[in-house]
Amino acid sequence: MSERYTEAYAATHGRFTVIPAAYVFLRRGDEVLLQLRAGTGYYDAHWAAGAAGHVERGESLLGAAVREAAEELGVGVAPGDLEFLTLEHRTGDGAAIDERIDVFFACGTWTGEPALQEDKASDLRWFPLDALPDPVVPHERIVLDAWRERALRPIMPLGF
Repeated sequence: MSERYTEAYAATHGRFTVIPAAYVFLRRGDEVLLQLRAGTGYYDAHWAAGAAGHVERGESLLGAAVREAAEELGVGVAPGDLEFLTLEHRTGDGAAIDERIDVFFACGTWTGEPALQEDKASDLRWFPLDALPDPVVPHERIVLDAWRERALRPIMPLGF
């Protein structure tokens, strides 16, 4: 395509820009580490992955997962220790901000002791996969439930 891809081009041609994010669930046996979101304006007072965030320009999904684990939990994660769980392709009301590709990883090996590093969460706890807290961010709950039930698929569409 010779024309530079922009939001205006996307609007004219019916295309959108997908926002990629990486999620890391630290696991300890049958338990998963979750944080309680606070002060973000997005699902505050909901439990969520211990580490998650948008992939930055020029960054790989694995790089984003490693960075988010360090930034949000203060732990070192090696890319080779990340276990791919699923890719959740989701959409909302059609706005560009609602077009998402969320890649979920589990990790059972890390260095350091997980602890809250940012002010975007008010609590951090381990929960058994079969006794998750309520509420969990809805699109993350779908992944956690499928993981627990051993029903994860490589790609999980949501909202289509």
